Amino acid sequence: MRTIQKLAASVAVSLAFISSPAAALDVKVEAFATGLGAPIDLKEAPDGTGRIFIMEQTGAIVVVNADGTMRPKPFLDLRAKIVKQYVRFDERGTLGFAFHPDYKTNGKFYVYSSREIVREEESLVHEIFGNHTTYVSEFKVSDNPNVADAGSERVLMMIEQPQFNHNGGALEFGPDGKLYISLGDGGFADDWGWGHNKKIGNAQDLSNLLGKILRIDVDSKSDGLEYGIPADNPFVNQKGARGEIFAYGFRNPWRMTFDTGGKHELFVADVQQNSYEEVDIVTSGGNYGWRVLEGNQCFDYLNPNDHPKFCNADHKMIAPIIEYNHCVKFKGKNCYGINVIGGSVYRGSHKSWQGKYFFGDWSMTFGGKSGRLYAATKSGGKWGFERANVTNHDFKTHVLAVLQDLKGNIYALTSDSMGPFGSRDTVYKIVP
Repeated sequence: MRTIQKLAASVAVSLAFISSPAAALDVKVEAFATGLGAPIDLKEAPDGTGRIFIMEQTGAIVVVNADGTMRPKPFLDLRAKIVKQYVRFDERGTLGFAFHPDYKTNGKFYVYSSREIVREEESLVHEIFGNHTTYVSEFKVSDNPNVADAGSERVLMMIEQPQFNHNGGALEFGPDGKLYISLGDGGFADDWGWGHNKKIGNAQDLSNLLGKILRIDVDSKSDGLEYGIPADNPFVNQKGARGEIFAYGFRNPWRMTFDTGGKHELFVADVQQNSYEEVDIVTSGGNYGWRVLEGNQCFDYLNPNDHPKFCNADHKMIAPIIEYNHCVKFKGKNCYGINVIGGSVYRGSHKSWQGKYFFGDWSMTFGGKSGRLYAATKSGGKWGFERANVTNHDFKTHVLAVLQDLKGNIYALTSDSMGPFGSRDTVYKIVP
């Protein structure tokens, strides 16, 4: 058992660091790609062409050539296959993609998409909460390097989702060549209610894939599966546990990335509830606390806005490297947003930025178009963070992701709308 009060002092130091105007890191933004519909993921193709691929939540992946021009036709178009999205706000759609490490030779890539349910019968409860099925699929490029073969789809996983929100959706290949998949706890709120393990929550239930980071081998197949389960996954031989699980205890791990330098650590931004937000460095077998903890504070799912001083938190639960106050509970100068958005460790050409973790928050309020950028730095074994203050732009937008190309350049993927519709959104390059 552990008491969470002990960490209050270190959290206060971190928050004081960001609240000081002198600590702000001045940056500029340059429009990189415009006319997009909810850009949610960005990857440079690992084939030496310099092309950057941007996924739109509304169902397509578009190509930006090395000269900065956007190709008129999508690389892949899944708009006819994904669920019909809510216009005002939705967390479903095409949420992540990843190129195979050997993409240059095998042409394979992987996509996370939200599709109609696969059950024969759908109850009224399913319809009310927007039930859908997560698909993790493999595709191949066609003979035209700028067009995918849409008919090449091989479905690796189908995972039932009880509600429309808390999907996670990030796909990343690790330095070990394995595919990592982030999944939220199943949605609604509190990790409780229909579609959730009412006793402990989905995120703490090792028999359930929801609320987890998964790790699979796309180059092999285990019995009855379209993918392999690596023998060194932490729960492979544990009774009642799913072997695909790499780490657990997540609410909505929205974006995750591997550091391309240093120790190649896995950074995950896990969206919390009404009081705190968190960023984690994720390791094999780690338990990151939800729904026992929100951020690094005790959480009572029956009284979600009250945080008891003591809770039944296992001492092995791993504390976040970054925690900050949520603007629903903490209003004014002491809050920093309402949905944490990951996030990349900078490994580009600017020496003063080396090792900084750039991340964001979707907005300071719902409907406010007040997204923020932040930069975190590790010093003395602890992480502190500061606002990345945009000096050349009003930056009145929602931040959907902060990601990096193979050269180390970082980008803010932004949306003018709360919901995934239209074609007026922008990807910005973040520069000194």
